[in-house]
Amino acid sequence: MAAPAKPGEDWNPAVVSPPLEDPAQMTPRKLLLLLIAAIAALATLPATASAWAPADTAPIHPGVQTHTEGSGQCTSNFVFTQGADTYIGQAAHCSGTGAATETDGCLAESLPLGTKVDVDGAGVRGTMVYNSWIAMQQAGEGDDETCAYNDFALIKLDPADVGKVNPSIPVFGGPEGLGTAAAGDQIYTYGNSSLRGGITQLSPKSGAVVERTEGGWSYSLYTVTPGIPGDSGSAFLNETGQALGTLSTVAIAPLPASNGVGDMGSELAYARSHGFPSLQLENGTEPFTPKLGGVLPAG
Repeated sequence: MAAPAKPGEDWNPAVVSPPLEDPAQMTPRKLLLLLIAAIAALATLPATASAWAPADTAPIHPGVQTHTEGSGQCTSNFVFTQGADTYIGQAAHCSGTGAATETDGCLAESLPLGTKVDVDGAGVRGTMVYNSWIAMQQAGEGDDETCAYNDFALIKLDPADVGKVNPSIPVFGGPEGLGTAAAGDQIYTYGNSSLRGGITQLSPKSGAVVERTEGGWSYSLYTVTPGIPGDSGSAFLNETGQALGTLSTVAIAPLPASNGVGDMGSELAYARSHGFPSLQLENGTEPFTPKLGGVLPAG
């Protein structure tokens, strides 16, 4: 019989579930086919927290350096999945071929999709499979704010390296979902520019939001020591540990030495509507712990 209708549902007696077949009565060939189908279904499931490498030893995580072939060094942001594929994010401009001042993604040129990217901790080079600049140009994007601030790319990790990944932000933990921020809110980030000479104590930073653009695509904010070249693309968390955005620019005016951070929710939505419909941001396995400057408890 079909299961009883739930309260508020109409039950149609004509719709009856077929009886389950007794496995003891199945032929060996049918059992084998069912087993193969089950294994194939499991292979298509996204990575889960139980499959991640331990946070304290994982060689690939948000904040590792990326080196795009034919371009420069950047800092990775968050970990993403779609189906069985695992990605790490970086800024779109990390594959840019023009001057550092060319920040309009609807006009600036980029290396093509398929460009190889060295991801610290990975044994096999990753592949750039999405770039918001390329996506906007192909779509004929005309919104000024989207063109100015949509600065996001995905690096697909080789299956051999997926077992080395943990999605937690170093020092702070998280992310814990997606979120936004308002002027005055605390924020936290982890930059990893090679210009710091490997001094990891300078990587975790905290700060505050100054303003958000009218369309919601970007935040201007200050941190204790601003982001510098090589920090580009690094992850920002809001005061509750949600993924806020990714570092895009260092401003000269009107807010000198402030950083421009692209809104992660907007960037993720754009990627989903331009070739990655099931893309998911992965939460960290470690709980979020706010720390001022990455050292002192914020609470």
